[in-house]
Amino acid sequence: MAQESHDRNQHQDREGSEMIDRLVSINRVAKTVKGGRRFTFAALVVVGDGKGKIGYGTGKAKEVQDAVKKATEGAKKTMIRIPLRESRTLHHDVKGRFGAGRVVMRSAPAGTGIIAGGPMRAIFEALGVHDVVAKSTGTSNPHNMVKATFAALKSMNSPRLVATRRTMKVGEVVERRETGAKSAGVHNEAE
Repeated sequence: MAQESHDRNQHQDREGSEMIDRLVSINRVAKTVKGGRRFTFAALVVVGDGKGKIGYGTGKAKEVQDAVKKATEGAKKTMIRIPLRESRTLHHDVKGRFGAGRVVMRSAPAGTGIIAGGPMRAIFEALGVHDVVAKSTGTSNPHNMVKATFAALKSMNSPRLVATRRTMKVGEVVERRETGAKSAGVHNEAE
């Protein structure tokens, strides 16, 4: 019996260690009351499996560790799957917006690395993206940047999804993507 529960705990530890969690921001909030000020902490956390699943969550508590724990639990509940190209980059360029936060993300060739700042970098690391170029404009509020990035990622389409929607073969969609990139390069050289 004890061995069985020990094995179950080890399995949960291995399962928990597979998740990559990144603390994006922590904020101290003060509430003025009759006796003075009361401080609480608000945390924003991004959790991913490094293989295309990602989620974010927020938590508030009187202690930092409790706020981070609540945010992590919330992030695990709201995880979504994002299709990745070759398990290293995005399928296509995409824009996202939430409130005053705007983000632009572009797929990149192998070896580029993660060129992104702040909250976006944490999202890509947890998601498992190795090559991407990203830019945020507008607000630098981490909550709006995270939500804008998630809005952009949710609008990502894989070639398989596009092929089923258009009743085509996946090879035809990928071929059009490749020829479209080459023809855009020819137009740029002509100019």
